[in-house]
Amino acid sequence: MKPPFHLCIVDDDDIYRFTVLQTAKTLNMEYRTTVFSNGQDALEYIQANQNNPETLPHFILLDIDMPVMDGFQFLQSYDDIEPTLTKNITIYMVSSSVDPKDIELAKSYSSVKDYISKPLKSEQLKTIIDTIIPN
Repeated sequence: MKPPFHLCIVDDDDIYRFTVLQTAKTLNMEYRTTVFSNGQDALEYIQANQNNPETLPHFILLDIDMPVMDGFQFLQSYDDIEPTLTKNITIYMVSSSVDPKDIELAKSYSSVKDYISKPLKSEQLKTIIDTIIPN
């Protein structure tokens, strides 16, 4: 049985966040979630907990288009603090954008593991978890 995982969702769409949480429940795995509606709040959370790896997520599902701080602005700031973190956090850009420029830009960040088109399917979430969380 896999150990518990910590999922962070950074997306301003309430319905999408609800859907991801429901998808996680179907996997019958123990997990914890942290949810933010913009990149600024997520970044502040990570900075406030950077020396406490138990409170940091294993992975982030990051949207592009959000108020206050969008996904790309988040990534720019995250790249500055990533070397100071006590835990490796894997980021997946999850967006409804199919613009090749968005996909290329997302993949240009070393902190982004992959670009996933919405909606995130349960098989995709399970694959992400299997990749990040060891048995």
